[in-house]
Amino acid sequence: MDSAARLGRVGIPVLLSTSSVFPEPTAAAFEVAAKLGYDGVEVMVWTDAVSQDADALAGLARHYRMPVRSIHAPCLLVTQRVWSGDPVVRLRRSADLAAALGASVVVVHPPFTWQREYARGFRKLLEQLGGEYPGLRFAVENMYPVRMARRELVPYAPGWNPTEVGYDSYTLDISHCAAARTDALTMADAMGDGLAHVHLGDGTSRGRDEHLVPGRGNQPCGELLQSLSARGFTGTVAVEVATRRAPSREAREADLAETLRFARTHLGSPTSVDA
Repeated sequence: MDSAARLGRVGIPVLLSTSSVFPEPTAAAFEVAAKLGYDGVEVMVWTDAVSQDADALAGLARHYRMPVRSIHAPCLLVTQRVWSGDPVVRLRRSADLAAALGASVVVVHPPFTWQREYARGFRKLLEQLGGEYPGLRFAVENMYPVRMARRELVPYAPGWNPTEVGYDSYTLDISHCAAARTDALTMADAMGDGLAHVHLGDGTSRGRDEHLVPGRGNQPCGELLQSLSARGFTGTVAVEVATRRAPSREAREADLAETLRFARTHLGSPTSVDA
């Protein structure tokens, strides 16, 4: 099934984040997404050179007929030197990559507390980029506090909850809601019309980021997906589950197929994934 037919068959597209096949490389995500019947790919930009290369990614998208619908900017601690040590440069390069590939969303984390200059100009930068890249949404992701030895640290400025600042667009990460011990439905309400993108992954009440297959935690993953149509949501849902401990490619694919079935069931979309 080609990408046009696939996207015509579903209402809200379900994407596979390349992070969901880690430690396999970026290219493997396109292969798995095509095999399982996903509607596209979210590229997590990291140290894998392919994830940074528009031509390589476009070639994978053509080969597997699997469009890149969103780009996750390199915001993790381990990607602070990807492209540049300057977070502004990294965000601009992410926007260039998204524009080159026809993606509609750039996922970005709030600044770290030590990125003081970046944090001061972050909101203005997003507004400026929104004007420079029409049709591209810069969706700020909800994060979570870090708990260590009975201490709670917030490494983001001004905080882990972007709705307290207010941005034009948001990414709602359900696993991060679990880690923050906050309700995903309440977070979606706070994001309102700005909700542009969802990261689908479950979590528990342990207060840490787990990215479990939906249904293996205690978060309202199904309820959140079911609520999207009524919210007027016109964005995309990206599967972001951790499969790094899967003992084989087959086990990894089984988890990702299960997650796709879950998403399609609760979004009310048809699925071609085998039961």
